[in-house]
Amino acid sequence: MDIKEIEQFLRIHGIRPSHHRIRVYHYLMEKRNHPSVDVIYQELVREIPTLSKTTVYSTLELFLEKGVVSLITIDENERRYDADTSLHGHFRCNTCGRIFDVRLNTGIGDLNGMDDFEISESHIYFKGLCPECLKKSTS
Repeated sequence: MDIKEIEQFLRIHGIRPSHHRIRVYHYLMEKRNHPSVDVIYQELVREIPTLSKTTVYSTLELFLEKGVVSLITIDENERRYDADTSLHGHFRCNTCGRIFDVRLNTGIGDLNGMDDFEISESHIYFKGLCPECLKKSTS
């Protein structure tokens, strides 16, 4: 997504597209690294010296409220954010801490025994070693 598309996307979702909000969303879409508030802040403050950590946090909370990002709480002590709001899972490497997307071969409608339920959220997490860390551990 380019800046104009992000601006339009935010407007469609009822979010006033300020410069900071556009840059935070652009970062999430471009990097796809499931960052924390601190990671986003450290990256963006270099180019936006007026940016505060509070602004990043409140922007992400607004994005969550409007449903344009998902919250990843795969680790109890850390909140990470994902601009991909489609149904998918996450894998966290126990060694390097990176989080990877996991594509699922099922949809919400394919879940057995959930016919009479209304699902508002789903969280599917896996933990272990990523291929890179696994390779290092066996070398």
